[in-house]
Amino acid sequence: MLLPPYDNFPALSDGKIALHQILAEDIEELIEISFYDAVPAKSVAEATAMQDKINQDYLAGNSIHWGIRDQLTNKIVGTCGYYRGFEQKSGELGCVLLPQYYGHGYMTAAMLLAIDFGLKNMNLKRIWAATGKDNHKAIKLFERLNFVKVADLDDNEIEYELN
Repeated sequence: MLLPPYDNFPALSDGKIALHQILAEDIEELIEISFYDAVPAKSVAEATAMQDKINQDYLAGNSIHWGIRDQLTNKIVGTCGYYRGFEQKSGELGCVLLPQYYGHGYMTAAMLLAIDFGLKNMNLKRIWAATGKDNHKAIKLFERLNFVKVADLDDNEIEYELN
């Protein structure tokens, strides 16, 4: 199994979007959607500290987190990546999109690239995701990508697994 960290951080593209390593100059664009352990960033400093933790998780082999860039405008529109579970050939896939980019297919494209990478490059046998029961956009996304609901979790969340 080929797991993070990699000699070269994987950059993925489908023509419309590119998944790439998040750099220091990207942080300011991502403050609104910067989270670590479900805690949101309130400033550039907090977002930078969170990205530093995400980078440490990557270097420890526990995650891979991409920025999603619109290739036409070169703007960052969101993030996605795998978190935890690699030792069981499993990966939790998470994603966040800036609200002004909802409904344009960015996250579907990004998740398809990430899923393909997880299956072919990381040899994951299980890809799963969790979301709030009231996050209807995420639920629709997961279902569109052939995820099926597998569990109601304790804290008003539901778990989906790639079918």
